[in-house]
Amino acid sequence: MEMEHTLPMEIVNPKTLTDKVTSVISHVVVTTASKLAFISGQVSVDETGALVGSGDYYAQAIQVFTNLKYALEAVRADPLYIVKMNIFVVNHNPELTSIIFDAGFHVFGPNWPKTASTYIGVQTLADPEWLIEIDAIVIFP
Repeated sequence: MEMEHTLPMEIVNPKTLTDKVTSVISHVVVTTASKLAFISGQVSVDETGALVGSGDYYAQAIQVFTNLKYALEAVRADPLYIVKMNIFVVNHNPELTSIIFDAGFHVFGPNWPKTASTYIGVQTLADPEWLIEIDAIVIFP
């Protein structure tokens, strides 16, 4: 379902910055929203706390994006309301980028948030079995 984009935000992708990444992110998001939600880092555990996808980046990314989607639903926010997302990946290598974004597109479909984003390779997360963690900042119209 395509949602009309009438959020109190402006996506800015200046011609002076590369368009190579703007299919998955936006360089700048400007908002006048007065209500924000901050979603804590979501990891690959299900509602019982059990790890999903041991050692599998794609399976973990699916669960992480699903958890992010559940957090958005809990506050009645569309994925397009995300203005900032941080993606942390253990032992990152370039091949993992498409794997992780493919999982995000699988979960969100056409509502993939082309938001301001930071993708960070890290040595480890709080639990050594977690491979991916994503946090987000959300606006409300």
